[in-house]
Amino acid sequence: MSRKLLMISTDRKIFDGKSAVRARQIGYAEGWDEVHIIVFEARSKEHGASEMGDEQLSRNCWAYSTRSRFKFRYPHDAIRLGGSIIKDDSITDITCQDPFLTAMAGASLAERFSIPLEIQIHADIGSPYYAHDLSGRIRKMMAKRYLPQADKVRVVSERIKRYLVDQIKIDEAIIEVRPIAVDAEWMKNAPVIIDIRRKYPQFDKIALMASRLEPEKDIGSAIKAWTEVVKKLPKAGLVIVGEGSVISDLRSLISRCGLRDSVMIEPWADRATLASYYKTAGLFLNVSLFEGYGMTLVEAQAAGCRIVSTDVGVAREVGAKITEHGSSAIAEAVIQSFNGREEMP
Repeated sequence: MSRKLLMISTDRKIFDGKSAVRARQIGYAEGWDEVHIIVFEARSKEHGASEMGDEQLSRNCWAYSTRSRFKFRYPHDAIRLGGSIIKDDSITDITCQDPFLTAMAGASLAERFSIPLEIQIHADIGSPYYAHDLSGRIRKMMAKRYLPQADKVRVVSERIKRYLVDQIKIDEAIIEVRPIAVDAEWMKNAPVIIDIRRKYPQFDKIALMASRLEPEKDIGSAIKAWTEVVKKLPKAGLVIVGEGSVISDLRSLISRCGLRDSVMIEPWADRATLASYYKTAGLFLNVSLFEGYGMTLVEAQAAGCRIVSTDVGVAREVGAKITEHGSSAIAEAVIQSFNGREEMP
């Protein structure tokens, strides 16, 4: 019997011919006879499927934009489009890439066509910080509504699995833990093409952060911590690699804290550059409020970089020195690590 998957996604990078997301989906499709991916996308986008139309990614993988006029119509448009794909292509399975709006569409289609439903979870919805704002509370309510309707739940870490079993009472038998794929061997053997110490010779110690610059990553706490770090280690530098919605706020904070000479922000880098940075930095710093997995933590470990992290995702599994949230705790953990004292705070 043919196995044909309908995937509902929010990741528009699927339409980027050079993205790692697209490459992963093409590789994933090799385990199926056909994979059809519906991507939430607004009609007003200046690039991607809203302009190009539906696209065949590989011999057995296709992507379709919802071409939605408004964002609140994403689930409705996905249901409409999904119904046509299911009828035309005899879909046998449905997977949703989050337990929120994609799950809303997937659950509706699964019930209507009597097709097994898988819901994926990449975020740590059990974290006390996850529902710190209205949008987080709404997403958590949606997850609690749609997860019990799934025939299978796929998570990226044991931390998330335990929350689902203990708090939402999801049957452990239907939960699969599948970590995000990281080519640790490549990272381990990648050559150093840019030595971050030579790039920033004014620093004698360098902490590296590589992250989306979004509120949940709490980069501001790391910047505030640096005001305390440089009091004891005046030539310590923090290099932040990333892009996101709070970048202007972070630059302003750096200026207000008087850290223009101590904290640098670089745009997101390619994998080879990041590998070099991991290998030549003094430590990798992660201060996220919550993290479903933490791919950069795994990459840093593979590259042999010591890690200081809040207790999120796989931080403990990769041997990170765990710090509490808050600038003072972060500063103390960084100073201890730079000075070679590895006791837990």
